[in-house]
This record gives sequence, structure tokens and C-alpha cells, in this order.
Amino acid sequence: MADRARVTGMRDEHYDVVSVLYHALQGSETVGEYIGDAEQAGDEKLAEFFRQTQATYKELADKAKAQLKGKLR
Repeated sequence: MADRARVTGMRDEHYDVVSVLYHALQGSETVGEYIGDAEQAGDEKLAEFFRQTQATYKELADKAKAQLKGKLR
């Protein structure tokens, strides 16, 4: 994937962390919709599963942000 760095101007490992951050945030947003669906259906057990999933996505996003600090200067 050396071409990616040439095309994007970003080192591959930095691009990869940005990608993980993006996907974690996207996942958290999507699961937020699932929480609403489960609550609307009255399935609290499923809603709690989705809340836990969302918390995991948020934790991954925070870890990715920490990795980026200082790397993209």
C-alpha cells in the first residue's frame, strides 16, 4: 500500500489509525440507532447489549485519538 501514502500524503500507519478512529465513531453512531430500535421494541436486554457495544466503540475511538496525539504534527 505504498501508493496510499503517495496519494494521501499520509504515512500508512497514521492513515490506519485515522481509519480505526473513523470506523469506531461510525460504529458508535450506528449502534445508537440500534439502541433506539431495541427500546422502541421494548427489548431492554437487547438495548443494553447495544449500549455496551457503543461503549466499546467509544473506548476504541478514545484509544485511537490518544494514538494520534503527537503523530500528526
